[in-house]
Amino acid sequence: MVVLLAVACGAAVANNYYAQPLLHTIATAFGVSEATAGLLVTAGQAGYAVGLALLVPLGDLLERRRLIARLLVLTAVAQALAAAAPTFAVLASALALVGVTSVVAQIIVPMAASLATDSERGQVVGKVMSGLIIGILLARTVSGLIASVAGWRPVYVMAAAAMLLLAAVLYRALPEVEPSERISYRALLRSVLDLVREEPVLRQRMGLGAASLGCFSILWTPIAFLLSGPPYHYGTALIGLFGLAGLAGAAAAPAAGRLADRGRGHYATLGAIVILLGSWSLLDLGAHSLAALIAGTIALDLGVQALHISNQSAIYALRPQARSRLNTAYMVAYFLGGAVLSAVASLVYSAAGWNGICALGALTAAAALWFWLATNRRAPAAPNAS
Repeated sequence: MVVLLAVACGAAVANNYYAQPLLHTIATAFGVSEATAGLLVTAGQAGYAVGLALLVPLGDLLERRRLIARLLVLTAVAQALAAAAPTFAVLASALALVGVTSVVAQIIVPMAASLATDSERGQVVGKVMSGLIIGILLARTVSGLIASVAGWRPVYVMAAAAMLLLAAVLYRALPEVEPSERISYRALLRSVLDLVREEPVLRQRMGLGAASLGCFSILWTPIAFLLSGPPYHYGTALIGLFGLAGLAGAAAAPAAGRLADRGRGHYATLGAIVILLGSWSLLDLGAHSLAALIAGTIALDLGVQALHISNQSAIYALRPQARSRLNTAYMVAYFLGGAVLSAVASLVYSAAGWNGICALGALTAAAALWFWLATNRRAPAAPNAS
């Protein structure tokens, strides 16, 4: 079941990342600038933030198996619209809808946490998140390879078919999980804000999460433009394969989960932030050195994913009956950070090139380190998390 949930998370979240290695190709196809094409990433992440705020709390209110299957079907419909998009505006709208519905991955993660025992919850979440991380990275590779052979539209046809297949498999395989709350939808959404107000650990991890995905987006939004231009001149297939450099991040997820289970999430958090900050020095050299670019990408993805698992382990330990809503608050901040900084990265790359991108990333990571040190003195430790 853990393997199935990991595969489901990876396939669902991949929908938001198929566009990244295709930005140069899509910009050419629709005759738009690279900065405009980069907004496709922002559209997906903004849609994801909306879905997190409005749909993920339903995991505490509705039967999860049916909710998961229905959202996957809606994702397939949105991907089919993206495949047939006649204009750039329609494509951006379709990808925003994909972002809204593909939050199903964030309903699956707290479901996995609820099915696990207290002593193994961090490891289970880490394993499921490994699947999610691999899905993000393989999405770029798969889309790049398909686009190099058949163009960018078949990428979204494949994605639609995968979501329909996954919906059928999960509906048959998942157990029924009854809702943990019997309240109105409006009260459910209001309770998310109550959790943010009442839980300082949640607020702390929301800030760290926003910086974490912000760094991730600062790297991956413009990297297709770097790799398609001098000195690399790579095509979509090679740009997609470059995503495999980040697979080391998947190995960090279970390790961070084990540290959380042992009550050492504090060390995982601090170590992840330090790795994240150091990665930008290597990435800066990557403007002219492929080895440095690969090493920096590995380090950044490792830091991002270790910090993410540490954050989730900390918040899931707060209130077991409200895990979907805790996840909602955290992931809204997480993806808003990614959406805002992906838009900023597009503008910075147009104005200051790769050196500007690395300066922006280093500044974001340094802000995360300052925030952790400042808030860690005040925030009480989450049970079994830090």
